[in-house]
Amino acid sequence: MSALSRGLISRLRLLSLNPSPSSCTATPAANAMTSLTQTQCHFFRCFSSEAMVDATEAVADRRPVIEAKPGPMSPGSKRTGLIAVKCGMTALWDKWGARVPITVLWVDDNIVSQVKTPEKEGFPALQIGCGQKKAKHLTKPEVGHFRGQGVPLKRKLHEFPVSNDALLPVGMGIGVRHFVPGQYVDVTGITRGKGFQGGMKRHGFSGMPASHGASLSHRSIGSTGQRDDAGKVFKGRKMPGRMGGKQRTVKNVWVYKIDPARNLMWVKGQVPGAEGNFVFIRDAFYKKPDVSSLPFPTYFAPEDEDPSKLEPLVADLGEVDPFMVAD
Repeated sequence: MSALSRGLISRLRLLSLNPSPSSCTATPAANAMTSLTQTQCHFFRCFSSEAMVDATEAVADRRPVIEAKPGPMSPGSKRTGLIAVKCGMTALWDKWGARVPITVLWVDDNIVSQVKTPEKEGFPALQIGCGQKKAKHLTKPEVGHFRGQGVPLKRKLHEFPVSNDALLPVGMGIGVRHFVPGQYVDVTGITRGKGFQGGMKRHGFSGMPASHGASLSHRSIGSTGQRDDAGKVFKGRKMPGRMGGKQRTVKNVWVYKIDPARNLMWVKGQVPGAEGNFVFIRDAFYKKPDVSSLPFPTYFAPEDEDPSKLEPLVADLGEVDPFMVAD
């Protein structure tokens, strides 16, 4: 038996020898013996099951009730982001005949899988789940997390920090209409892994001379250090190594079109990652969209709306379509 257990048992035996039923109602002017019995009473209250139940109910009462309803968005509000799957790339042509790359993203069944509040975790955030996955392909802690929150099993999870007025209840679904065509977003993903590469491909070095005197060293990076001073290679020197496979964010990506029926999203330009990889989309940090044009905290579909019959929404391109070849 450990010393902590022996001390706790002796403490309980000592308190049981001197019970005092009236100690809990002692007045402040009581003597030292009465104050001792007050301590005993407080000690027993701490270890009673009724006190534990009361504390649990008090904590449950302090948890805020999150309601899913639209509201006004202030300049300091911060909405949640979404998880999408990179489907592939296509191309359109501008009025000068130049090819403009377009990336297609699929917002696959995003729901709120966990809510973090300032009262419990110390900061407001929403954990979003994407896709579907079987229980046999998940770990036991992951399955327990989903069952504890009462949400379906998800393939990918990501946490987005939000403001207090942008919290959503657990289990609420978020579609592609969370974003508006014409706004700017930031897209984060894992770049394509290219393995171990040399200095010319990894850093754009010019290489060694391809004429006389450069035998079997045409793609070498050349000298990397000094002689006696400082006699070492400084940290951070660009050298051959593993290339790609890192998290990168492409900022200010323009949303060209969204398809609510299929939860597809077309953005202008490239986004990091290969086809089938997950990317995280959030409102642009630098080119902030107009707060009056965004649904806040997200888009709430009417009860009589049929998502399968909705038409794609295209951004306002002005008088001249920049993706069409000029006559």
